[in-house]
Parts: sequence; C-alpha cells; structure tokens
Amino acid sequence: KGWKEGEREAYLNAMMDDDYIHPLFATDNEELEKSGLVEAFSSLAYDKPPAIAMNESKKKGNDAFANGKQNVAKNVQYYRDAINHYYEAFFWAEKVQPMTEEEIRNAPDDDIPSYTEKQLDDFKSTVCANAAMSHMQLKNWGYVRDDSKKALTFNDQSIKAWYRLAKAHQMLQHWEDAGDAIESGLKCDMTNKELIKLQKLLEKKVQRARLERQKRERAKAERVHAVKQVWKHCKNNHISLGRVPLVTSVTDDEEIDDDKDESRWHHHHPHTGKLPKPISNHEWAWPCMFLYPSHHQSDFITTFCESDMLAIRMAEIFPEIEEHGSSSLDNTTNIPWDYNNEFQCSKLAIYFEVHCSNASSQENIIHPEFVERLSSQGDAMKFYESARALKGDDGPDMQHLATCIEKKHLHKQRKLWISKHGSLWAKPDKCPVVRVHPACTLKQVLTDTRMVVPNFLVTFILIPEHHPVHEQFLKEQTCLGLLEP
Repeated sequence: KGWKEGEREAYLNAMMDDDYIHPLFATDNEELEKSGLVEAFSSLAYDKPPAIAMNESKKKGNDAFANGKQNVAKNVQYYRDAINHYYEAFFWAEKVQPMTEEEIRNAPDDDIPSYTEKQLDDFKSTVCANAAMSHMQLKNWGYVRDDSKKALTFNDQSIKAWYRLAKAHQMLQHWEDAGDAIESGLKCDMTNKELIKLQKLLEKKVQRARLERQKRERAKAERVHAVKQVWKHCKNNHISLGRVPLVTSVTDDEEIDDDKDESRWHHHHPHTGKLPKPISNHEWAWPCMFLYPSHHQSDFITTFCESDMLAIRMAEIFPEIEEHGSSSLDNTTNIPWDYNNEFQCSKLAIYFEVHCSNASSQENIIHPEFVERLSSQGDAMKFYESARALKGDDGPDMQHLATCIEKKHLHKQRKLWISKHGSLWAKPDKCPVVRVHPACTLKQVLTDTRMVVPNFLVTFILIPEHHPVHEQFLKEQTCLGLLEP
C-alpha cells in the first residue's frame, strides 16, 4: 500500500544495485543525490523554514535585551539569552537562499518571506551589531569588537556598528584602532553625536598612539637600513654570519621539557641586538665577546675596530704586571676573580671556534645547539628582529610572537636532526678551533674562511697558556692551526 505503479519495483532494483548507498549512510551530497531522496531528506532538516526561524530568533533576542534593560535586579542572564538568540538568527540567515527581484515577484504566494542578497546582508549586519550591543552590557569588549567587525563585513555603512567597534577599542586601550573606527563612522554620518563626542574624548590619546607608531616604524626602517649595510659590508669583504638558537625549549611550560638545558649561548643573550656599525667610510667596528672558560667569566666590548690588533685590546684589559713593584700589591692584576694573576696579555692563548664546518649545504641539517649559517639578507633581518623582540624591545605581544616563531624553528631543527641521527643525544663533535696570533687585526680574523660570526658578535676564547683548562680544552676541541698576520 502507498506505492505508485512501478515505484516499488524501482526501489527494490535500486537496493540490489552494488553502487547504491542508502541515504542514511551517505557521506556527501553526491551520494545523497544518487539515492534520489534529496528533497525528502531536506524537508526533514528543519522544523521551520530558515527565513521564518531567523526572524523569530531575532525577535526573541530583541525581547530578551528589552527585558534586560527593564530588569531592576540587573540580571545579566537576559543579555546572555539575547546574544544566543542573535547568534541563532545569524545561523538561520546563513541557510536562507537569496533571490533576485524577479524571482521574488514570481514566487508562490505563501507565508515564507523571500529576501534579496542585500536584504540578507543587512539582516546579518543588524543581528551581529545587536549581539555586540548585548556584549557591551556584559563588558565583553573583545566580543564587542569581533561582532562589530563581523557586522561591518555585511554592511560597512552601519553607524551603530562603527560606534560599538570604536567603543570596544577604547575599552581595550587600542587607541589608534579606536581613532580609525571613529573616522570611518564619521565618513558615513558626519553629524553623529555619539561618534563626535567619543572623538573629542579620545583625540589626544589617538594622536599620541599614532605618533608612537610612526616612531616605531621609523626605528624599524633604520634597523632595516642598518642590517642591509652590515650584510653588504660582509658580502663585499667575504665575512660569514650565523645565527644561534634563541630559545632552549619547544614547550610552553619550560619546566617540564626534558630536553631543556641552559643554552651554550647564554653569555650572548644579554648583548643580543647589537650590530656592527661604520665609523668612517672604510672602517667598521664590531661588538666583541671575550670568553674565559677557565674561570667561567666573560667580557663584552662594545666597539672593536676592524683595524685594531687583538694584542692592543688585550693589553688594555689585561696589562702586564710590573715586576719591580715596591709592594706585593703591585704584582697582582686588577681582576678580582684572577686569584693566580694569570690574566696578562703575554700569558694568554686566544682562539675562535670554527662553526658550520660539518653542515651539509644540500641537507642543511644542523644540531639545534650549533650555529646555523645565515644565507641571505632576509634571514639576517628575520633573526635580528626576533632577537630584539625576545628581549622585550617591541613589547610583550611581539615578544610572545617571536618566542613562538623561534620555538617552531627549534622544533623543525630538532625534527630534522632526529630523523637523520635518531636522537638529540647524538651530538656532533665539538667545534674545532683556530688559534689567533695576537698581532692579527680583527679584519684578518673576520675575513678568514673558517670564521662564522654568531649573533653579530665576534667571539674569542681566551685561556691562560699554562692553566689546566687549556690542556683539557685542546683535548676536546681540535686546533686547526694558527692564524698569523
């Protein structure tokens, strides 16, 4: 019963077909269309047509908001209900198919309203703006901002949405964004009293925020120019630059990271962000680091000219002791941690590490603790900006962003290393070193093909010639020879 002629046989034949998929088990629209029951299942999707449901939800939202305004007890649940109803109205509006003017005129005369695309966009804009208004009552300023922006994507002439967006930015203390929202709103209606009042209230703060942004942009442009100069100088003089790992962990909670350990570059980090700079047409000065592994100490030299001999700078820091002093105090150095008076210029051996010696140019797989060569000006710029941001020079937001970028970079390095070597514990041998004659100039060291400058800081290792650590140092790190002037 209920089957039309031939309908039952057709259904049974379809059921026996190997390609037939029952509509209940269809995984996409194509499989549902093959079943021949698209219309039947579509009719079961909604209890009411979306065009009716969206208007009913909007009305419920308006009623809930009105009840919240009239409520003496200030029960915020009314506003929460209003927000949910407005979101529901937006959901139903997304399900309504827009029609052209001609299609609306020819539509059957029933109780289901029809809408053009513009009318639907206006409806969506209105319910989003109303949701933002409800969030304002709850002081959910982030949601006010988001819903106002959403409203403006459907109707950028909505004065209410512009005002609520400006108000949200004001409460979030995004002064420049608030000023932009006010100006955009006044372009739609220059006589709007609320926007004019808000503009006068925030005028000084908006102006100050714009000046600060201009300063930041100017400073960034100067940094870009400085890095470009450094890169050009290094390229012209065949000086190699490298980057060091700026973070030691890939997790948010560093305390639970088993791989976390103090970075071997921890002495670099306080001086990160320093760049070499030209001091004349043909003379450059570099920031320089002297490391003393025998005493776990270091010195930072702000300006080391390329034409200066190492012996001159070493003599300034570690002068020779006068042997004919009148008292025992005259026979000691001025360095408080140098108990045995070993740090004298003539008694020190000076080395630099040879980085990137084992890195394959094709695979570019480097252990995360080692120096990675900077291959382009863009890489140098990204590394420099990340290093500055991690120090907090650009504020907490940029610091967090730079941390995430560096963690991602570290994770990628670890993954590549583990895929090739099986474990992070499979570390390469320690970097070989080159001993430097004190009569060498800094430029002679920089232009040596084995030298890679990590973190824009020229780094030397100084050890007393007869100290036990010196012997141990040469056992652990191969010396490739002596660099002479």
